[in-house]
Amino acid sequence: MAKTVDELAERWLSGATTLQDIERRVLESAIKRKPLSKNRTVDYQAEGGAGGRLADAIARVGGSWSFIAGFILLLLLWTIGNAWLLGGETFDPYPFVFLNLVLSMLAAIQAPIIMMSQNRQAARDRIDAVHDYEVNLKAEIEIMALHEKMDALRHSEIVAVHQQIIALTERLGAVEQLLKAPKPDA
Repeated sequence: MAKTVDELAERWLSGATTLQDIERRVLESAIKRKPLSKNRTVDYQAEGGAGGRLADAIARVGGSWSFIAGFILLLLLWTIGNAWLLGGETFDPYPFVFLNLVLSMLAAIQAPIIMMSQNRQAARDRIDAVHDYEVNLKAEIEIMALHEKMDALRHSEIVAVHQQIIALTERLGAVEQLLKAPKPDA
């Protein structure tokens, strides 16, 4: 195996003269025989602060079937309570203007929070994509290194077999000479 990053780049990255930081890091890990893969979950939990984690939690709840079912139940109770149960003394008479105001305020607050969570997820996805590229590139380089080793082993075996064939041919020629030689009368 090559000893320098430049030799590896020449051999396995089609002679790349300028390496990106990612490629250099991958080649260095191949030389040092150190793994690149890591558990990114720990990094994600540590980053973003309390606001980001709160946005993720709200998005998780707001995007669940239990939230939708609970919200439908609340709307039904509001509608039934104000339309039929309270009769003439309704808190929010039809067309439910106060309910509309509450729903609009909830949507105005919930939408940016969910977008914050989506932005955090997009950033995580970009980091994961870079990490996946690094791991895949390292795997390709390691596979190419294994192919080189296998080719070298196969070549040395072929050379050894060839030399054995030459030796056997010489011995067979000597035996053939002995057989063709006139036999002394006994």
